[in-house]
Amino acid sequence: MTHRVHNFGAGPAALPLSVLETVREELLDHRGSGMSILETSHRSPRYDAVHEGAIAGLRELLGGAALGEDYEVLFMGGGARTQFGLVPWNLMPAGGSADYLVTGSWAAMAAAEGAKRGRAREAWSSAGTGHDRVPGPGDYEPDPGAAYLHYTSNNTIFGTQFPGVPEAGGAPLVADMSSDVLSRPLDLDRFGLIYAGAQKNLGPAGVTVVIVRRDLLARSPAELPDTLSYAKMAAKRSLLNTPPVFAIYVLDLVLRHLRELGGLEAAARRNEEKAALLYRAIDGSGGFYRGHARPEARSRMNVTFRLPSEELEARFLAEAANEGLVGLKGHRSVGGVRASIYNAVEAEAVRALVAFMADFARRAG
Repeated sequence: MTHRVHNFGAGPAALPLSVLETVREELLDHRGSGMSILETSHRSPRYDAVHEGAIAGLRELLGGAALGEDYEVLFMGGGARTQFGLVPWNLMPAGGSADYLVTGSWAAMAAAEGAKRGRAREAWSSAGTGHDRVPGPGDYEPDPGAAYLHYTSNNTIFGTQFPGVPEAGGAPLVADMSSDVLSRPLDLDRFGLIYAGAQKNLGPAGVTVVIVRRDLLARSPAELPDTLSYAKMAAKRSLLNTPPVFAIYVLDLVLRHLRELGGLEAAARRNEEKAALLYRAIDGSGGFYRGHARPEARSRMNVTFRLPSEELEARFLAEAANEGLVGLKGHRSVGGVRASIYNAVEAEAVRALVAFMADFARRAG
């Protein structure tokens, strides 16, 4: 029996055990082909079935307009950070302007990349309060002439999440959903573009999903390098160059697994239940554990908290690791503790963490 720890890492993150078992089973001989998917040509019918299956799986899970002809699904490289630059270069005219909601480090980096193309207007920021909240209705005024409004739906470092979809004021809405995509139902019709690095809820590192409204493809400048152009990648079904075959294969398996478990509504229920367990443990600790995010902005994917001292935090992390609870160290820029509870993290893991937290508080409090 393989020893498995409870993995709370922020990314690369936990994958469903059944998916890993399928990968192991098929690794040497992919579905009777006599070779691994790692060795399979991206121009072959065998890989084409995987590629199209992953696109169809995303469309089925997202529903709405994603099932029709309004959106293109792209598989790209470079992670979400590359998209920080590709979004403005594909969607903003030279010297143009775009709005950014800055709710953390990744959102700030995205705005900085936007500023290399045109004006990246900071429509709202939570920097003044340590990125402990997200904007509510009426907290900012969108620019109706903006090329787009960009936001980061879930803040992995500080543990905040938009409970709903922000208002873009008529501009196309662009979202970095790297850490909460497919964790809850989504009204895709409200978005111009969504991008997500796979290594949190979708699969392994190496592929980035971009879902872009087809009318926006006309904005891609002709002078962009082909593999950086949404329009040119869409025209070739993301097969302009060799795609990250293995990562897309695993992504397809993850999507199948998610559909088998009941889709996004069922995923949302599971994620709410897991997050509620953790936040109850924090709130009921008498102040021993202190959550960073304001209650109305708490993330269901990344639960961040502090202990009374850094020394206790170091002891907490070391003892947790000894109990098979790993990946809990907060981001290097802020410290503390962070439990990432993405789709693939089972409720059993969260219950084990909550039990450890109670025991640690009794012994160290």
